[in-house]
Parts: sequence; C-alpha cells; structure tokens
Amino acid sequence: MFFDNERKEKENLYEAEGRLPPGQSLTLKWPVLHEGRILAFDPDRWDFQVRGQVENPLRLTWRQFGKLPQLRVVADFHCVTAWSKFDNEWTGVPFRAIAEMARPLPKARHVMVHADPGYTTNVPLDDLMHDNVLFALAHAPEPLTPEHGAPLRLVVPHLYAWKSAKWVRGLDFIEEDRPGYWEKVGYHMYGDPFTEQRYRGQ
Repeated sequence: MFFDNERKEKENLYEAEGRLPPGQSLTLKWPVLHEGRILAFDPDRWDFQVRGQVENPLRLTWRQFGKLPQLRVVADFHCVTAWSKFDNEWTGVPFRAIAEMARPLPKARHVMVHADPGYTTNVPLDDLMHDNVLFALAHAPEPLTPEHGAPLRLVVPHLYAWKSAKWVRGLDFIEEDRPGYWEKVGYHMYGDPFTEQRYRGQ
C-alpha cells in the first residue's frame, strides 16, 4: 500500500507538471519489451554503419564508436503500451556527433534506424537533432544490459519508446519518409506521446 501511494503521489506530480502524457501511468520499474531475440554481442565483429544521403558514409568499429564524445542526459521515457518512466539518466554518444561526421545532404529529411535482429524504425532528421537524443551506452549509471538494448540503444525521449530502438547498428539517411517495422503493421509514423499518436489515423 505504501508503494502504491508513493507511485500515485509521483504520478499526480508529473501530471501537474505536464510531464505525464494522456493515457500513460507511472512505473517505478523498467519493463522489458522488444520484438525478436537478443543476439550475442561480439565486439570484434560489431560495427555501426551510416549510409544514404550523406557526404561521408561511415563504418565504425566498437572500439572507434567508444572513443566518440559522450554526454549525460536526464529524460522521461514513454512506452506505447501506456507506462512512463521518469528522470532516466542516460550516457552515450549524441546523435549530432554522428551527423556532424556523416554530413547529411540537404535533401536528407528522414532517417531509417537499423537494429538487430532486422528491426527498423523511421524518425524525422529534425527530431534526431534535438540536444537530448543520443546513442545510449549506459543507464543510471550502469552499462546497458542486453535486455534493455546493450551494447547500443537509440534514445529519442520526446517520442514513444518504440522509436528508441534497441541494439542499433546503423542509420540510413533518406529523402522521403518510409515506415519501419512497427509502422508497417499500423503504428503511427511519428509517435508523439502527448497527442497519443499510437496507431495510424490518430
């Protein structure tokens, strides 16, 4: 009962602050949800590739990726299944650092994110350029665990969490928007939690 009261008090506070999207409930845990199996991580074979509408396509090894500049972000996290986890501490490589290296062409307006095992999700480039969007290596402040996306997870705090793909392996900068894995089966192309863009037509 004590923990239920504590959770409700915090939920009311976040709602009053305008941080709890409609239809969401606070969780004090971190549920594990994903599609597909977790693949074994081999740092000697892992790579991160950037291609498409960029001046400088990239292929980074795990060692090279780990040497990129990192930052710490504190942000909320909203799952389309209606739970929200607040004040998450993420540490990782800012998306902007990758964009600066790849130098997107002017016609690049969207990005298809590629992840293991064959997962994709689409995000507008402008959204990925937000200051708090990063490729997370750690969470509060431990290294990510495999079930939460290790070795590398994209974090896009202002969109539903299916856009924050686990096990990211690369980016394809594209001109026209295209649906990713969940978008092909009816999820919203954008996914704003504050307007409840869960599914197409919303």
